[in-house]
Amino acid sequence: MQAEDAGNLSEMAEALLLDAALESIPYGFCVWSPQFRLVMWNKNYRDIYGFSSTALQRGMTLEEVVNLSSTLGNHPDQTPQEFYEAYTDALLNNRHGARAKTQEVVHGARVIETAHVYSPAIGWVITHEDVTDEMARTELVQKRKLELERQNIRLDAAVNNISQGLCMFDPRGRLVICNQPYIKIYNLPERLIKPGIQLEDILGHLFDVGMSAGGTREEYVLWRRDVIARREYGKNIHELNGRTIMMQHHPMKDGGWVSTHEDITEQRQNEARIRHLARHDALTDLPNRIEFLEQMAKAEAGLARGEMAAVLYIDLDHFKAVNDTLGHAVGDEVIKQASARLWGTTRETDILARLGGDEFALLMRPVEDAADAARVADRIIKSIAAPFMIGGQQIEIGASVGIAVGPGDGEKTDTLVKNADLALYKAKSEGRSTYHFFESGMDAVLQQRRSIEAGLRLALQRQELRLVFQPLLGLSENRVTCVEALLRWDHEEHAISPVEFIPIAEETGLIVPIGEWVLRQACLTAASWPGEIRIAVNLSPVQFKNRDLVGLVKSALADAKLPATRLELEITESLLLAESDSVLKALHDLRAMGVRICMDDFGTGYSSLSYLRSFPFDKIKIDRSFMRDLTSRGDSLAIIKAVIGLGQSLGMSTTAEGVETEDQLEMVRSQGCDEVQGFLFSPPLPPAALANLLHSEVATRQTQRKKAS
Repeated sequence: MQAEDAGNLSEMAEALLLDAALESIPYGFCVWSPQFRLVMWNKNYRDIYGFSSTALQRGMTLEEVVNLSSTLGNHPDQTPQEFYEAYTDALLNNRHGARAKTQEVVHGARVIETAHVYSPAIGWVITHEDVTDEMARTELVQKRKLELERQNIRLDAAVNNISQGLCMFDPRGRLVICNQPYIKIYNLPERLIKPGIQLEDILGHLFDVGMSAGGTREEYVLWRRDVIARREYGKNIHELNGRTIMMQHHPMKDGGWVSTHEDITEQRQNEARIRHLARHDALTDLPNRIEFLEQMAKAEAGLARGEMAAVLYIDLDHFKAVNDTLGHAVGDEVIKQASARLWGTTRETDILARLGGDEFALLMRPVEDAADAARVADRIIKSIAAPFMIGGQQIEIGASVGIAVGPGDGEKTDTLVKNADLALYKAKSEGRSTYHFFESGMDAVLQQRRSIEAGLRLALQRQELRLVFQPLLGLSENRVTCVEALLRWDHEEHAISPVEFIPIAEETGLIVPIGEWVLRQACLTAASWPGEIRIAVNLSPVQFKNRDLVGLVKSALADAKLPATRLELEITESLLLAESDSVLKALHDLRAMGVRICMDDFGTGYSSLSYLRSFPFDKIKIDRSFMRDLTSRGDSLAIIKAVIGLGQSLGMSTTAEGVETEDQLEMVRSQGCDEVQGFLFSPPLPPAALANLLHSEVATRQTQRKKAS
């Protein structure tokens, strides 16, 4: 009796499958054997191509059917042979189990879309659908495609040709068929995959082995039955032994249903990782700017109630020099180690974020008073000040911190962030490695800086820049031996001090085009001077990033027809801070041309003596700060005496800057200084006044020679 029941169930399953594949589908259907023999077809197939009810016979060859179809006006743009060859090629090339779609034209200019899939046991299962009207009506196209996809689920289940787990149940909730992916996902035993098994038996087993859907077994079964009774598409997520399974319910017209099952554990993990990456910095895994601003926005409600919160903007000092000289790999490691140190200074309730580059931000909440933020800022500065050991190399940087405390410094995110940034700018301008609280009026300072930057970008084309020239007196020659070119900017009818605009030009990179203009203009002016008087031009360290600086100098000299021996280039100690090979090579190349290299502001840095050993300078300029105290402080005289003696022993000439009194002049002369520069002899002069001075000197010397002869 049991065997007879199993047979009846098998026959019922076969009948349901046949109904799903042939009678329930609203399009043409046919099956071709691997030998291209007609196996089965339906009425819709005959109607699409215009075949009579007796025209087709089981076992007909594909070529016979194509010839017959052609006589009925189908495929008008091809001969029967051309269509046959193309069609068979398409079928033979699609024997890997995938579904392939093509379109063809039949009688009445109707467009038919065919989809074929190959099964070794069956052959090619092909569906034919008239899509002419659908192509003309977008809404209908979408509806038909959805219906086609749902119907294709049945066909895929029949040929077991999908990667998802799939099972089909009849209207009474009995299993008709399930595929191997379905069995594998749930690790179902043999007894639960036989046709006829009840849905409740499978669900009960899954709960017993660890499935969870947020309720009890009974609740889940009732929910599934409710979904089935509503005869609507449904989707649900299950957890099974640490894996995430997505189940989709597809009702069929006969009251049964198909459900698909997909293990989306890895997909969910990837989605979670993408969400994390979207809000976290890839290098440090700290929250990024997006996450930080969202957390700031959440703090606004508390600020409105009078609760205090502090925002700290943090910038790593000298990081750019490390990145440029030691490479991005070392720079990345510095960022990672610095972020770990910063995190170690924070409290559990604080949020530390990397905003980009070497910029970090810290949201402190709650805080009792501003002193809480000051203590954290102090810890930050001390933690970053300790040397970093990377690849056996000791690296020293620092940190500057700007602090804004709300609600006093702002109740809104953008206000607090802006004010913390302004405070950071102030901390950096005060010498770095310090912290500064926001103060009213800082915004005006920043606006002034931005105004200078904007004006500076247009200064060249507006011809607002000009050069003045300050002579240097050779003490042994008792005449002008060199002239320093100094940059001035007349902006909107008033002069802006170089102390204000030169640092901004260097920070923004505008010093590169401006510096080129200064060099070319200075060389052109010097070419008109009498005798062998040299022109001195200051070079910024930023200009040395131009790989063709040597070529630029050659071009400026050639255009002005000025000998290289008449050009002096003044550099500061900061250029040699990293002792870059490219910088030293450029200096040697320039010196080989005959250009004189001078170290400016000597004695104000940290390692002046080591720099003199790294490159053979032609001249040392003693900084004016020593000259101010020369007559009142003995240590200033001792330093000047030592520098002049050092220059003489190394074969370098010396120039004293800032000489303003006769006493200062006599003291540096007595120590053997070669040149002096300062207001005692001459202030900076415009080109015409300088030319008059130089020509006057020449005339005076000529008169003296005549009298002497």
